[in-house]
Amino acid sequence: MRVLDVVDRVVARLAAGQVEVEVDRATGDVTVVRHVTVSDVGKALNPAQVRGQDEGAAIMGLGHTLMERLILDEAGRIRNLGAIDYRIPTSMDLPLRVESAVVENGDGPGPYGAKGMSEGTLLPVAPAVAAAVRDATGVVIRELPLSPERVWTALQAAEGAAGPR
Repeated sequence: MRVLDVVDRVVARLAAGQVEVEVDRATGDVTVVRHVTVSDVGKALNPAQVRGQDEGAAIMGLGHTLMERLILDEAGRIRNLGAIDYRIPTSMDLPLRVESAVVENGDGPGPYGAKGMSEGTLLPVAPAVAAAVRDATGVVIRELPLSPERVWTALQAAEGAAGPR
C-alpha cells in the first residue's frame, strides 16, 4: 500500500562552508575573517529568510566550534551554567565578513520544488574552521572548542617538538 509518493523520494539538503581565519600565535586567539555558506534549498520561497537562517546557523556553529564547552563534575552535573562560564557568540565574536548563497534547482518535495530549510549550514562550520586553523598554523587540533587556550597549547607543543625557530 502506498501512502504518499513523497515517501519514495530521498531529499538531500546540502550545505557547505568556507572559512578564512587569522590566528594570533602569542595568544591562540582565532579571528574569523570571512565565512561563506552555500545551501541547496531547492527553491528559496523567501530568499532573505533563507540567507538569515543560514547566517544565523553559521554563527551558532562558530559558538560551538570556538567557545562553547560544558564542564561536568564527577557526578555528571553541569558546573558552568551561567553566562560568565559558558560563552556563546556576541556581536564582538562575529566574522568580519559573512556571505551566503543559495542553490536553487527546484528538486525538493515542497511548493515550487522547495526543500526543508533549517540550520544545515551549522554542520560544516567546525571542520571548516579546524581546517583553516591548520592551514594558518600547520597544527591539527582534533578537539572542540578551538578556544584560545587549546590553540595556544597546540602551537606550543608543535613548536617544542620542532625546536626553536
